Amino acid sequence: MDKLMRILYVEDEPDIQTVARLALETLGGFTVAICGSGQEALDRAPDFQPQLILLDVMMPTMDGPTALGMLRALPQFTDTPTIFMTAKVQPAEIAHYLQLGAVDVIPKPFDPMILSSQVQAIWERCHG
Repeated sequence: MDKLMRILYVEDEPDIQTVARLALETLGGFTVAICGSGQEALDRAPDFQPQLILLDVMMPTMDGPTALGMLRALPQFTDTPTIFMTAKVQPAEIAHYLQLGAVDVIPKPFDPMILSSQVQAIWERCHG
């Protein structure tokens, strides 16, 4: 199994971006590319070649599910594990996100102290 190194994180809130970057880079040792929108994710993903995508659900202009659909349309990202991050975590909502092709859902607000270990555990489960 490849070691998880590169994470594309798509989140429109700068404060949340900062906390997640600290959690993932400092505690997790990951390289994180932060995108403020779904369109920016589509623009940056091909060069960055993320191994895993963290995707906020509620964003202006292009929401997470739409961004995931567009990323999935690019041949190199058809199988890239993608985790939705959202406050909408009712069972039916989670089932919908999984049906869209997410491998898991991390509830917001997330705990920065455990975010990187949550991501690592999901990665290992996807490659187990």
